[in-house]
Amino acid sequence: MKILVTGLWICAVTIASCYGAVTWGGGLFAKKTEAYLEGLQYQKLAPINVPMIAEGKVQGYVIAVLVFTADARLMHTLPVPPNAFVVDEAFRQIYADPSLDFRKLAKYDITKRLAEVRTAVNTRLGAEVVKDVLVDEMNFVPKREVRS
Repeated sequence: MKILVTGLWICAVTIASCYGAVTWGGGLFAKKTEAYLEGLQYQKLAPINVPMIAEGKVQGYVIAVLVFTADARLMHTLPVPPNAFVVDEAFRQIYADPSLDFRKLAKYDITKRLAEVRTAVNTRLGAEVVKDVLVDEMNFVPKREVRS
């Protein structure tokens, strides 16, 4: 009988200690979650290839790698990421720009063009999501140098 009572006592103490550890010690082992830091989020886009057409022929391609910064809080609430909008708008701006002629090189106001991209993307998204559009790389490859 003494052994049976001792066994029940050991089981009761074990169950009580497990319950106490789970109830009061749960916060000690829980993973600490830090508050999400709001601010700007940096997004690098895939390279875009824009054909440059003059005299009815493709003269070459502008290859651009763009980066944009966006409001991180708004980025997480958008149903669609703004990456596609930035690429589309940059393509449209470069493709439709009549002053961009690589046969007659001249200085190009890239700051103005990037500001127009940012403004157009924010207009399409309906909020000031994109804060700045930056150029990571921009090159022109003549058609004769393109490998097929």
